[in-house]
Amino acid sequence: MPRRAVLNLILLVLAAVTLGSGWALRWDPAKPNYEYFPDMAHSPRYNAFSPNPVLPNRQTLQPPVPGTIPRGLLPLGFAAGPQEAARAGAELHSPFPLNDPTHIARGAFLFANFCQHCHGAGGLGDGPVAKRGFPPPPSLLAAHARSLPDGQIFHILTFGQGNMPAHASQIARGDRWNLVAYVRSLQRQNPLPPPAPAAPQPAAAPKLGGQP
Repeated sequence: MPRRAVLNLILLVLAAVTLGSGWALRWDPAKPNYEYFPDMAHSPRYNAFSPNPVLPNRQTLQPPVPGTIPRGLLPLGFAAGPQEAARAGAELHSPFPLNDPTHIARGAFLFANFCQHCHGAGGLGDGPVAKRGFPPPPSLLAAHARSLPDGQIFHILTFGQGNMPAHASQIARGDRWNLVAYVRSLQRQNPLPPPAPAAPQPAAAPKLGGQP
């Protein structure tokens, strides 16, 4: 028999065996598959705060390895407090232009969600929380707020100040700079009024007596 005919016969037999096996072992959706390693398919599960007999310290939730940081979160290098806030004002600078419309729009969205309830829609410190007995924050349009460096405002957003809590856990680092951009845009849209002219000093009364 020619070699090609033998090869074709072998292929025909293999095709027949494959089709026959597929018919005989057809898939039944009501029947589960065979499990070769059941421990991997049905491994024990422990809740995050439950005891764990496997780990040495018997805790499921493990602390981070010393010296490691979460992925994408670089250390800031500052601490809370007025001295650190002043240092942040001198050393920290925004990674993008604060007059960029895209960042201002993002800052406006964040302000409405995280700041407006205390600072008010216009940043005057007249939000609904302040109107219900909580000490109102100072106006973001006042001269003092305008004089704060960008880095110091970022520090206040990060660590808090006075009655304002820290927002580092709620607002990402880039979004805190977006909030700085929006605060600056509010200040540009509402310039301070010019100072009132000084009142004229009254003329000194003539002295009486003395030599003519």
